[in-house]
Amino acid sequence: MCSDRQDNSLALLAAKGDGDAFRQLLETHYDRMFRIAYRFCGHREAAEDIAQDVCVSLPIRLKSFKGNSAFSTWLYRVVVNRCRDVQRKDLSSARLHSDFAEVDELRRAEDADQKRQIEWLQETLKQLPDDLRETAILIVGEGMSHAQAADILGVKEGTVSWRMSELKKALQEFAKETA
Repeated sequence: MCSDRQDNSLALLAAKGDGDAFRQLLETHYDRMFRIAYRFCGHREAAEDIAQDVCVSLPIRLKSFKGNSAFSTWLYRVVVNRCRDVQRKDLSSARLHSDFAEVDELRRAEDADQKRQIEWLQETLKQLPDDLRETAILIVGEGMSHAQAADILGVKEGTVSWRMSELKKALQEFAKETA
């Protein structure tokens, strides 16, 4: 994986039409773009469409990248915004996370206990408000820091911390109800 500095340099070159720099950026970031899209929409085909849409629009969008933040943060914000656009076009909440467990199956085989935990989490996520669900996907699912998630979601880091606190409360309450 490239460093933020390398990514930023490649992005600035790609914005000027450097095809090799553009290719390197896609090779580095495509898988994560797809995973984020998949976790938002819950369907492989829709995630592929979103990732491809972002890739197709990227040459034009790169012209707006100024290097003030990490390229990865900027790019994942583009992906999240595209996901939000797709959601606004009648992606149902039930369909949004119905195949959440498939993401982990794509990355590694999982044992039965882990699968039950993921199914529990999937059902729990369906019951959460969108802002908590989006935060959980980025922090828990993608392992991002609160600062990275805040940049991508366009909120303050304190808001992400508050959302994570609310998420913990909601998960504890749901665990009590299902125990």
